[in-house]
Amino acid sequence: MGVFRFENKYAAPSREQRERYMRGEAEEHHFGPEGVITLILYRNAAYLKDETDGIRILYTGDHDKSKAVEEAAAMVEYHRSRSESKDSFHHGGVH
Repeated sequence: MGVFRFENKYAAPSREQRERYMRGEAEEHHFGPEGVITLILYRNAAYLKDETDGIRILYTGDHDKSKAVEEAAAMVEYHRSRSESKDSFHHGGVH
């Protein structure tokens, strides 16, 4: 059906999208450092939130919904590698 990507938390799904896809029972999972990545699974949709970067992605339909788990894993890996690269960088001077 579709994938809707929102580049900041204020541009999140419209009221129409929430009413159409994000209703009923939901299963919520948290990933990554301090649970900053949230995956919410609905019957016919999935909503992925990255609190660090402010990105929101709404996956609709069963085919696209399955992509949400893969994207959540990719986000976790991205944050892990980004954190490791920051930890490995040292400014000049005394260590």
